Amino acid sequence: MKKKEILEQLNQMETSELKEQADSLKESLFRLKFKKSLGVGDSVNDIRREKKTLAQVRTLINQREPKIKGKRAKAAKQI
Repeated sequence: MKKKEILEQLNQMETSELKEQADSLKESLFRLKFKKSLGVGDSVNDIRREKKTLAQVRTLINQREPKIKGKRAKAAKQI
């Protein structure tokens, strides 16, 4: 798939679906790294693709669920 198609699919997912996707990407990344350490197949490009997709998923999750830190936390306590 192309990058735009992947981003569109990720944007259409709910936050819970994105968290499930992140978990499956972590597992897939682990398996790819394990295969690479065994010397089975050419998985360097697959690892890069999975890492980038995982980063995109995490970014979307963080955008949808902003954490309250610093000044925003103080302002929230005052309200």
